[in-house]
Amino acid sequence: MKKAILLPRKYIQGRGLISEIGAYAAILGKKAVVLWGATTKKTVGEAVLASLKAAGVEYTDVHFNGECTKEEADRVAGIAKNGHESVIGIGGGKVIDAAKAVAIYAKLPHIIVPTVASNDSPTSACTVWYDDHGVMTGFDLWPSNPDYILVDTQVIANAPIRYLKAGIGDAMATWFEAEASYASRAVTCSGGIPTMTAMAMAKLCYETLKEYGLSAIESAKVHAVTPALEKVVEASVLLSGIGWESGGLATAHGVGNGLPALPETHELLHGEKVAFGIMTQLCIDDSLPTCLVEETAEFLVRVGLPVTFEEVHLDKVSPERLKKWAEDFTGPGNFVHNHNFKVCAGDLYDALFAADALGKKVKACLGKCC
Repeated sequence: MKKAILLPRKYIQGRGLISEIGAYAAILGKKAVVLWGATTKKTVGEAVLASLKAAGVEYTDVHFNGECTKEEADRVAGIAKNGHESVIGIGGGKVIDAAKAVAIYAKLPHIIVPTVASNDSPTSACTVWYDDHGVMTGFDLWPSNPDYILVDTQVIANAPIRYLKAGIGDAMATWFEAEASYASRAVTCSGGIPTMTAMAMAKLCYETLKEYGLSAIESAKVHAVTPALEKVVEASVLLSGIGWESGGLATAHGVGNGLPALPETHELLHGEKVAFGIMTQLCIDDSLPTCLVEETAEFLVRVGLPVTFEEVHLDKVSPERLKKWAEDFTGPGNFVHNHNFKVCAGDLYDALFAADALGKKVKACLGKCC
């Protein structure tokens, strides 16, 4: 089977990069669409627009409507096609995904500027689609990754700590899912089976998060950019982004992407849902050593990610609805089938309850020790 890996054109990370956006935009052209939401514009708008003006880049300021729908991407692409030379997406995962789609539709290069490290969307050639109610409806894989990804670590450090924790949850799944995909020779979003490079990046992602994750959280609590924070942001955005896209996905994202179908989970961030998906994968894969399962569950608890039904609001969902959900999300094409063993609806249903029990056990043990 063929192997393949997807990579962005250039990734730049560091403190104060938001003020350099104009220099990179100018490389791509003299007129850009800037897509962002109201909160993002309030937070970084002055620095972004001043940088574009200083670089001689004209811009059209476009407000993001809040959901990454195909209708929203079509709307903004219509604006982008009107004499613009690049697309700049600034904000969280949904606005970033929308900007990638806009760039493809308008056949323009694009710059991605995440203002939170809550997920690994910025580096990928993928857009996840939602409906107007925030329910995932599917995804598209684009021919190429973003041209430039600018990650200002001071902006990341200034964001609410919940987003950094969610990013760690999303990224922590990367290695486990890549290992599962490699073992089953699953074809990844790159169009081939995982390469050695993707597998190495997935493993480095896991190791970096385990070693520096808790320190990075403490740094971010006081808005400090430290070596630990820099490492964890790189792991959550770059290593995880390439690691999942070219390493593969499995049960962790099968659960994380599926939970939005349950309205009770809508207020959770993507990485928080994936964290519970990791717990589920730990309980469905009998090839994982017990010590690794317990260490990983303990790490998720120490980070402050949801590991129980109560924390992901599944305690409000009846067993009958959970069974129906498990049946819906073990259909053909779901990521839960990227294991080298069969996963049926009953397996997934039982693993959910096992994950809840494991989460409760670890939280109780840590509560007694701390």
